Amino acid sequence: MAGEEIKFEAEVGKILEIVINSLYSNKEIFLRELISNAADACDKLRYLALTVPELAEGGGDFKIEIGFDKKARTITVADNGIGMNREELIRNLGTIARSGTTEFLEGLSGDARKDANLIGQFGVGFYACFSVADHVDVVSRKAGDEIAWHWSSTGAGAFTIEEVTREAQGTSITVHLAKDQSEYLEEARIRHIVQQYSDHISLPIVLKTKDGETQLNKGSALWTRAPKDITEDQYREFYHHVGHAFDKPWLTLHNKAEGKVEYTNLLFIPSSRPFNLMNPDRKHGVKLYVKRVFITDDCEGLMPRWLRFVHGVVDSQDLPLNVSREVLQHNVVVDRIKNALVKRIFTELKKKAEKAPEEFTTFWENFGAVMKEGLYEGQEHRDDILAIARFRTTAGDETATLVDYIGRMKEGQDEIFFITGEDMNAVKASPQLEGFRACGIEVLLLTDPIDEFWIPMVGKYQDKPMRSVTAGGFDLSKIKAAEKSDDQIPEKAGDEIVAKLILAFKEALGEAVRDVRSTDRLTESAVCLVAGEGDMDLHLERMLRRQGHMTVPTATRILEINPAHPLIKALAGMADDLVKKPAIADAAHLLLDQARIVEGETLADPVGFSARLNAALTRSLAA
Repeated sequence: MAGEEIKFEAEVGKILEIVINSLYSNKEIFLRELISNAADACDKLRYLALTVPELAEGGGDFKIEIGFDKKARTITVADNGIGMNREELIRNLGTIARSGTTEFLEGLSGDARKDANLIGQFGVGFYACFSVADHVDVVSRKAGDEIAWHWSSTGAGAFTIEEVTREAQGTSITVHLAKDQSEYLEEARIRHIVQQYSDHISLPIVLKTKDGETQLNKGSALWTRAPKDITEDQYREFYHHVGHAFDKPWLTLHNKAEGKVEYTNLLFIPSSRPFNLMNPDRKHGVKLYVKRVFITDDCEGLMPRWLRFVHGVVDSQDLPLNVSREVLQHNVVVDRIKNALVKRIFTELKKKAEKAPEEFTTFWENFGAVMKEGLYEGQEHRDDILAIARFRTTAGDETATLVDYIGRMKEGQDEIFFITGEDMNAVKASPQLEGFRACGIEVLLLTDPIDEFWIPMVGKYQDKPMRSVTAGGFDLSKIKAAEKSDDQIPEKAGDEIVAKLILAFKEALGEAVRDVRSTDRLTESAVCLVAGEGDMDLHLERMLRRQGHMTVPTATRILEINPAHPLIKALAGMADDLVKKPAIADAAHLLLDQARIVEGETLADPVGFSARLNAALTRSLAA
């Protein structure tokens, strides 16, 4: 290879390794991906040419050409679109500047490397051609530039780039096929692939042979056709094109709106969760067209950020063709379209929730964490989101709506109880839940980071305040629970000796705790930590500190003790014995550290904890 050699970014190297080792079970999709990219390049230049006509050499006759050479064993996909300069070739073909890539790739191991559905969550686009290639050549000239560039690689760790010439703007990708991939040199095979995967492309796709040129697709925008004339396969392939996805669409919304605002939308909700869904830089996947002319895939006002998993197109009849991106940000027509689209999406989601609850639960598991961002960002759609939201609870394995929860509330219960955390198993094992379980009081189990932020914004649902079980000051006695027999009610230490133990604990712990008090929220654990009134939730404080928010104040917590626990009863019985005072002090510190460990906190003094634990063990063995 001639030209400057540049190494691939590490993540690209891993992607190519997976692709070259035949992760794809259906390698023919390489041609679909190349055609899809070519169509995008033409769409972008067609829009720019509205205001700068000279960028499109030869006018607006955009098309995609496919050629093949059996002797040279090559297949070429060429377009007269926007093209790329040197920097763009390096950035687009040599790097993957998307957060989450490394974590995703680390998750591919063993059998996962053979699972095309996993790589489909990533979407490799151009790199798919390496599944059939010995090496790949790309020649591209950016619209408005005089210089073209040649990018070449075998996929083995590096690529070369050099200056060349090209008659007009656009890109040509030549795939040098491996010896076992001769099927893609047959005209009939190419024709079948294009008609199967790319018939929806609105630009002409032309096959060049020695006998001339033949258009392989219908060349009409799929969304302009009547839904009754579109097959499920055609919808699926258009979804693959517009979303650069590999899974099947879970929900398809295709309709034409007429009235004050006229537009056509063809939207898709994926069946699987994209790997980078939680990337804060990720934008929605809805492209804006005006009268079938591509305008932009970066119209922020077209879809809320919390619906960024939606893919598709919107074709407006009311916007001007030369509309600028700045104008789109504050455009009444765009706002009306967005509101109508969101309303339509909620209508269809509610139908799915009623008719296919199991499917909807899977959808919510994939995308619920993102949709809940809408609860935090504004009030406009809170009721709609809360109406379809699904939650794990202490009532069982099935998810529940808030309406379900309220319908199961106990007599005397006037609050919706919840607990937050990072891991479902850890949350379920939290000591703060013990008293609620004993009384049969249901608690929402929330493990999405956004849960910490939307709950304070929402505050209540159907006039029922939402309250964390990690807050202090609970009185569960007012809530009617199932009747218990005398032998089910644990014997507690007397109030007087518990009060003396509390005083001893307060003296030993000093400012390490805000308060020490007895509680009925515990049934199995000896102690737990709770937040004081007005203090930040324990999990939220921990999460913010882990994210580097060093200005978050550290609140001193309340230590609650279980007067029915054998250890607490034993310590309470020693409270009057001055000789036992050092042992009680050690026990107070050990129990406080134990409560911190259960909450997932790091001990401030692990050496002191170890010394006290060893001393306690020594005393117990010597007794």
